[in-house]
Amino acid sequence: MHISLTETAAALKAVQRIVITAHVNPDGDAIGSSLGLMHALKDLGKEVQVFIDDDIPAAFSVLPGYELIGKPAEGQNIPADLLVAVDVSLDRIGKVAEAVKAPTLNIDHHITNDGQADKLYLDGTAAATAEIIYQLIEELGVPCTQDMAMCLYTGLALDTGWFRFSNTKPRTMQVAAALLSCGAQPHVISEALEQRPLSEVQSLAFALQKIELLADGKVAGICLDNAALQEHEAPEGLIGMVRVIEGVDIAFTLKEKEPGLCRVSLRSKGIDVTKIALQFGGGGHVRAAGCSIEKNCAEARNDLIKAILQVVEAES
Repeated sequence: MHISLTETAAALKAVQRIVITAHVNPDGDAIGSSLGLMHALKDLGKEVQVFIDDDIPAAFSVLPGYELIGKPAEGQNIPADLLVAVDVSLDRIGKVAEAVKAPTLNIDHHITNDGQADKLYLDGTAAATAEIIYQLIEELGVPCTQDMAMCLYTGLALDTGWFRFSNTKPRTMQVAAALLSCGAQPHVISEALEQRPLSEVQSLAFALQKIELLADGKVAGICLDNAALQEHEAPEGLIGMVRVIEGVDIAFTLKEKEPGLCRVSLRSKGIDVTKIALQFGGGGHVRAAGCSIEKNCAEARNDLIKAILQVVEAES
């Protein structure tokens, strides 16, 4: 059931024990929005936990509350009055769905949201879920603190490519300015997120050697199988390096995180990549989407490339 922002705030105020989650393979918006909302609800006196079914990159340790993010164990039962899923549909929250048996509230900005939550607040015009969470905090009547601002600014900045992508709108900049007034420190955030251990830089160099061009250079991507990821850790930001190649419209990365389970990221400069992600149960935006494929790397690569080339041909 779709609800308003006011009704979303009321649903949060009506309960005491809240679990917040986001999608597997979490990005800055998923992590920042989760933590920003956690801080606001704690200031309201709520008992709040954040669980995400994935490893959280250490670069995000700059965000207040990073150390409080839990990862659900197999068979774990987490008591809660409400499960809040941010920046995701319920089908991409992994083991959290099994661990938390509670009514669901979904807050998202992805137009591909499947609407399966008990209550859904969806704003497809928002540049990031972090933008929605800032408005929600205002609706809750909670003063915005530096902790909230650091988390939400990170989500907003990363989902807009540091305010460079086409989803950056006047409202985006207004929210960013408000977060600066609340104490967000862009230089601290960017310096922390830019830092890489030497091993990751070396892994990036290894991965870039794997770039393949398809469709007369309109498509570029990198596939890393599980054996490669055992030897070289998956570098963050790899998709951005592929996206900037001259002449490329669609960029993709495919990483076999576990044997038989591949995580896919898609970016474009124009073509709607949700048409590709949706074929595999994923979602996202016109120019940024993702999905998981439960096959080994070679099989997943074949299926993914077939889907990409079909979309490219249809757009030609």
